[in-house]
Amino acid sequence: MKKRRHARILDLINNHDIETQEELQAYLQKDGFEVTQATISRDIKELRLVKELSDRGRYVYSTGKKSTTDAIRRAGGIFSESIISVDYAMNTVCVKCFPGMASAVCTAVDAMEWNGVVGTISGDDTIFVLCKTEEFAKVFTKNLEKILNVKNS
Repeated sequence: MKKRRHARILDLINNHDIETQEELQAYLQKDGFEVTQATISRDIKELRLVKELSDRGRYVYSTGKKSTTDAIRRAGGIFSESIISVDYAMNTVCVKCFPGMASAVCTAVDAMEWNGVVGTISGDDTIFVLCKTEEFAKVFTKNLEKILNVKNS
């Protein structure tokens, strides 16, 4: 029952702007879950939900994880202002940046949780992205180039 309730809570906060525990409780009760405020409070803690500012300027419950689209939009500016070139050799991608910018770009890449990326490491002006396979490295490189071209056009 707890797993079903947790899944429903995640579904609710992803589809509704829920500001209070009482609001969440009302949605759950409407769906047939008999829950108390104390249960809601424990669930919020266990799911590690946070409150974030919504597009409407209200603080609502969230998992704290941004969608890939949001991450791309935010990172696009960092990428276009910082990246000089990107290329891959086998399963490793090399991203050349302006001096001092590699750390910011590396942090943005990590936040995007790219499929097939094992890990990243940055220096002052270079990032290495380790991918699972050469094919993942090729796809990563092409996707990063697409983001750069969209932001530069």
